Amino acid sequence: MAAAAAEPAAPERTIQRPAGGWTHSGVLLESNQRVEYAYPNNLIDRGGQRGRTLIEGRLKQIGTHRTPPTLVVNGNAMPLYTDAEGRFARPYAFGPGSNGIELRGADGQVIQRAQFYEANATKTRARVRVILAWDDPQAELDLHVLTPDGGHAFFANPVLANGGGLDVDSVDGAGPEMFSLAAPVAGVYHVYVNYWGNFGEGGYHFDESTRQQPVITARITLVFDENTGAERRETFTVPMRKIGDLTHVRSFRRG
Repeated sequence: MAAAAAEPAAPERTIQRPAGGWTHSGVLLESNQRVEYAYPNNLIDRGGQRGRTLIEGRLKQIGTHRTPPTLVVNGNAMPLYTDAEGRFARPYAFGPGSNGIELRGADGQVIQRAQFYEANATKTRARVRVILAWDDPQAELDLHVLTPDGGHAFFANPVLANGGGLDVDSVDGAGPEMFSLAAPVAGVYHVYVNYWGNFGEGGYHFDESTRQQPVITARITLVFDENTGAERRETFTVPMRKIGDLTHVRSFRRG
């Protein structure tokens, strides 16, 4: 009787972090050595993204799955794309309180999980948060949020007079983009997604043929009163078929 064939070993995937927490400053010294700080410290300070931190890691064996792994941050799932060597770096704006990160394989199984508590007293809690991610690393989608007092948060206007704005504006494909507001003014808010163009080795362009998905799936999550006992969330999936598409996702009232 022939022996059963050995099952292939599961791909090895890891998320890199120092003992002190999540890290990556994005700054290089003259010696080309990367400056690293234990979370929550970081040196990113660009407009509305001054609170942004990168989650960095490497999939040591990328594998051949058609479906990419998934990065889940505080319950918000995002397709995780890498470079040719399996490296990834995804931006995120963490709020105070308990935060969790999971790395899931293409089969949906949890491969690695980490939890940390953010006690930084200088951070304000987001009463409204909108998160956009999508499933094509060659596409550039933009989040637009209109507020009751006439504000319009998007890539060209990331910080609003009411204190809200884009904490994260991903510019290299697949997201996330994130809008946060700590003190919502009363009224109706409107959330839109725009398929702005594509992104590749040569930069931004408008060639439809370069995208990897015939229909791009955008996932939009609305989180209210994050990291509190009253937290609630809504998630929407919308198709983006061609460059220039502007889709109204959701309108909601606060106050």
